[in-house]
Amino acid sequence: MLILLAFIIVFHITSAALLFISTIDNAWWVGDNFSTDVWRICVTNTTTCTAITDQFNDYQSIQAVQATMVLSTIFCCVAFLVFILQLFRLKQGERFVLTSIIQLLSCLCVMIAASIYTDRHEELHKRNEYNIEVSQGQYGYSFILAWIAFAFTLISGVMYLVLRKRK
Repeated sequence: MLILLAFIIVFHITSAALLFISTIDNAWWVGDNFSTDVWRICVTNTTTCTAITDQFNDYQSIQAVQATMVLSTIFCCVAFLVFILQLFRLKQGERFVLTSIIQLLSCLCVMIAASIYTDRHEELHKRNEYNIEVSQGQYGYSFILAWIAFAFTLISGVMYLVLRKRK
């Protein structure tokens, strides 16, 4: 039982780490001489970064991605704290339903963020508002980590729903 508990905790911490990395790191859309994320656009050669502000036409889409990724990360961290509390507060045989609900909310948020970015990436990257040409890029590792975090949070949310507290 202790090994299962350790696996669940490591899996949850891995999910949170993936969410933190994909939210913070600057690699949602990358090219030969630039990288962009949901916060800024950076030119690789000169190491100058420009913040994405409301001067961009599709700023509302980026804001939705920003908000849902931050919410997803917060929900994942709260779910971990609730799980630790429920370890000590639940009676034997009860399920970790509250932890599961919060983790599934985290899963929903990261799915919404990655889906919005997937749908809107063409409009986001072919505008002339950027100082450099960013339309010839590809999805970066932060974007891929966001989808992996979606799978991890979904698996852990279902795992918490099925899991019962044992002695």
